[in-house]
Amino acid sequence: MADPARKRATYEDLLAVPDTMIAEIIDGELYTQPRPALRHAMTSSVAGMDIGGPFHREGGGPHGPGGWWILYEPELHLGQDILVPDLAGWRRERMPVVPDAPYFTLAPDWACEVSSPGTARRDRVEKMSIYAREKVTHVWLVDPAVRLVEVYRRDAVLWTRVGVYGDDDVARMEPFEAVEIELKRWWLEAGERG
Repeated sequence: MADPARKRATYEDLLAVPDTMIAEIIDGELYTQPRPALRHAMTSSVAGMDIGGPFHREGGGPHGPGGWWILYEPELHLGQDILVPDLAGWRRERMPVVPDAPYFTLAPDWACEVSSPGTARRDRVEKMSIYAREKVTHVWLVDPAVRLVEVYRRDAVLWTRVGVYGDDDVARMEPFEAVEIELKRWWLEAGERG
């Protein structure tokens, strides 16, 4: 929790952060971190392809169920908090058109946080609390270091963990259970690292 005597961070403070960093404001505190490491970037990219491919389109058709907008690192202005999840998705029935704006004020239906050692606690505690407050229905916490995906669904005000998947699992994960996802594609194998 932020110190009440401390000056609350503003959007101008966030805009002053170099483009080489990711900046968020949580409970009035400005958090910055460098762009993700390669293991994190690989997991985010492949997860985005596996979800975005079949879902980021109009509903139905031969290429997947559709019905979603899936975006990489969108800036979310949720109350006084500014978050940047690794991936987020909005059902097209809730957001028929993507606004022409620098950030979103409508909370997503799904958020995916790919954790690193420096962000794991913030993703799991502070950001999950904000997502619950804003009525995000699903959150995935992905840890590429241990090759694990935790799937959460918000029931009323509490998160319920509805699935844990990892390693080489082929999984149908809420809210995208219409397709099977081969998780082994998400992990950077030891032989693929320099």
